[in-house]
Amino acid sequence: MGTNLAVVVALVRRALNEITRVPGAAIPGVLAPTIFVVGLTSVFGQADRVVGFGEVDFRTFVVPVGFLQAAGFTGAATGVNLARDIEQGWFDRLLLCPAPRLTVLTGLVASAALRCLLPVAFLFLVAMAIGVDFPGVDGLLVALVLVMGLASVFACFAVALALRFRTQQAAPLMQMGSFVGVLFTPAYAPKDLLAGWLEVLATVNPVTLVLTGARQGFVGGVTWGDTWPALLAIVGLVLAFGALATRGLRRYSG
Repeated sequence: MGTNLAVVVALVRRALNEITRVPGAAIPGVLAPTIFVVGLTSVFGQADRVVGFGEVDFRTFVVPVGFLQAAGFTGAATGVNLARDIEQGWFDRLLLCPAPRLTVLTGLVASAALRCLLPVAFLFLVAMAIGVDFPGVDGLLVALVLVMGLASVFACFAVALALRFRTQQAAPLMQMGSFVGVLFTPAYAPKDLLAGWLEVLATVNPVTLVLTGARQGFVGGVTWGDTWPALLAIVGLVLAFGALATRGLRRYSG
């Protein structure tokens, strides 16, 4: 048990140390969600005047989408970093440690969950500076928990791809998963205003539940009725993609 925890902590510390040692690699992932939100509100800032949009500022409506994108960028980066470690042979040496491979996966996923807080914090500070409504302490805490959970989901997905292709050239596929997951949700308008086919996709997309949960406080109040489906969606996605990543780890032979 002690060895397993030590491995998890070491992998998390290594991932966090990369931010300070190679800040240039982390800057794009930190800035991208904020640039997206600021740019989108500059172009579509009057979209909230559309009939049916509701009485909510577009800036406030779209900030949680930036949170989810931060989770996606961080999860994809975890997979890219793993692919780099595989190419350089470091990952093969890691697997020689006396710990189950599931422990290694736990360390990778935990590092993604923590690292996503950096772009989220930066976006949140900018959002407050440009006049976005404060979601309340409860709304902010729920959003952080869900974003960390979604970063874990996207990290499992990216790790599975990294173990399958074993090259950083698979990075576009890792990024595409999170992009598609967030895109086919009511990200930019309420679901009732979406085109018919997009509304159907948004309805069956489990990330929609996560976005609805993360929007609490920003749009409306925080309720258990919107929180538990989001948490359940996170658990289901982690189990599904975690199983794929675990299968890849067990089949990995170096």
